[in-house]
Amino acid sequence: MSPAFTSGFRLFLLAAAVAACFSGIGYRLYSLQVVEAGELALLAERARRQVIVQPARRGNIVDANGGVLATTRTLIELGIDPQSVTPADKEKFSELARLTGIPLEEIREAAARRTTRGPSGFADDVRLVRWVKLHDGIDEVSYGKVLDLGLRSVYGNRRYVRFYPGNELAAHLLGFLNREETPVGGIESHLDFYLRGQEGWVESERDGRRRELVQFRNREVRPTDGLHAALTIDHFIQHVVEEELGRIAETFTPQGATVIVSDPVTGAVLAMGNYPTFDLNRFHLEPIAHQRNLAITDVLEPGSTFKIVPAAGALNERLVTPSTVFNCGISSIEVGNRMVRLPRDHRPFGELTVEGIMVKSSNIGVAHLGVMLGSRRLHDYASRFGFGEPTGFPLGGEVRGTLHPVRNWDGLTITRLPMGHAVSATPLQIHQATGAVANGGVLMRPMLVNRVFNDAGETVVSFAPEARRRVISGETARTISGMLRKAAAPGGTAAQAEIRGYEVAGKTGTTQKIVNGRYSNRHHVASFSGFFPASNPRVVMTIIIDEPQTTGSAYGGLVAAPSFKRVAEQLIPYLGIRPSDGSENYFALERDIHDHLRQTGF
Repeated sequence: MSPAFTSGFRLFLLAAAVAACFSGIGYRLYSLQVVEAGELALLAERARRQVIVQPARRGNIVDANGGVLATTRTLIELGIDPQSVTPADKEKFSELARLTGIPLEEIREAAARRTTRGPSGFADDVRLVRWVKLHDGIDEVSYGKVLDLGLRSVYGNRRYVRFYPGNELAAHLLGFLNREETPVGGIESHLDFYLRGQEGWVESERDGRRRELVQFRNREVRPTDGLHAALTIDHFIQHVVEEELGRIAETFTPQGATVIVSDPVTGAVLAMGNYPTFDLNRFHLEPIAHQRNLAITDVLEPGSTFKIVPAAGALNERLVTPSTVFNCGISSIEVGNRMVRLPRDHRPFGELTVEGIMVKSSNIGVAHLGVMLGSRRLHDYASRFGFGEPTGFPLGGEVRGTLHPVRNWDGLTITRLPMGHAVSATPLQIHQATGAVANGGVLMRPMLVNRVFNDAGETVVSFAPEARRRVISGETARTISGMLRKAAAPGGTAAQAEIRGYEVAGKTGTTQKIVNGRYSNRHHVASFSGFFPASNPRVVMTIIIDEPQTTGSAYGGLVAAPSFKRVAEQLIPYLGIRPSDGSENYFALERDIHDHLRQTGF
């Protein structure tokens, strides 16, 4: 180019622009390397070095014999890094789909998802995708096979998942862990302090594929796994109870039902089941109402099962003997200086002894006993049997029921309370009261946990039976047991609970439910609470069925008592309970139960 066409001014501008660019770059380098060096180095260190939480394994929950009711499984959350996918990886996607059950198209779509919009949503806010989840969790064996494929872009993160081998078994007692790993109800919540363990942590580095670089580990605190809990629940007895609840549901389509089995001497709960129930492994798909433990959260008027209270009170105070006679054919009785109308019986009775009142379940008869005891003593005995106060059951959600103070009684309460009206109780409270009679008059606190132990099987915390108080004398308890034994024999209201060769003692209950403020003739609660053998009780059992649908009368003796018999007949050989009369019935039942055990896999 001719110098004539060269402008000195243009050369100056060009040189100035180049100098300015180099100056800016130099300033930026100086700023990065000197001024901001410390802060940027810290950011880089934080990005490279991480504190990695190491979760603790939650402890197991086992039954009285060591059978696992709740445990923790290790699963691998499988994912893919789209930025690391190689042609060799793509060739193996079909094999990956076969091993994991993930549809091949899903794997290919995940591998192609290389970018995503940032939180702003703007078109220019695009970010790289480094992780796409393929599977919520596969087992260790399957993950090992995935690793054998040699896929550079596919890897997994280990996590612990709570698992309940029995699904619905003892659901209301165990509780569960929700998706946030928070315990909800039952033993999971009650013993969370022992079960959850202590998380650990590692200060280390990860590579671009989020894998830990073990050689750069700095500090490490190892996790402490949780302790284990052994319950008083017996896996087989719980299974039998829940089978019976299924039969009750199929036969009567009730609103709800509860069966409780316990050891009267220790108060240990051997089984507790409710209908409806739910699957612990699929809790999120079940109605919340099904998660309620009806045995401790719902109340009912106990009806005739309450009659042991006035009878035991009058006998304990030596106001009557079993042979004392009352006129059960009258319609009113004098209380103080006024006449009070008596309740009606399900059929006419004339004169009955105290024993006859219990065997025939006369409402008029127990009203006589209530009047003889008087308001104060009747209330006190009801309280001593545990009505109107929590049982002390260790799980949360228990209600106390209702036992009104005497000052709030109306003119009819003195004759209605003895028949189980004007009082409300949970199924467990009714069960506990029967247990006190079976235990020689001593009220026990319901016991659910035997011990907490470590991996070596060593006991860390133990739980012992707890006697709350003596309710009645041993002599009175034996007398009441004799009456209840006749009630569960031919001629009694609970004849269908009788087991040949065994002394069954118990009391039925048939309660009219209150609907729109009045007792309904169509809505009933049928119940039976009893124990056996009567002379040396090994098992206490209570069956409550809310609104059974039946063509006949929903009496407790017809609806609930047969369930007692069916369950008891399976427990006799399992617990080794010998017949009271030396009959061969035990050996026939033993053969039947062994066949059942083989069929159910126990």
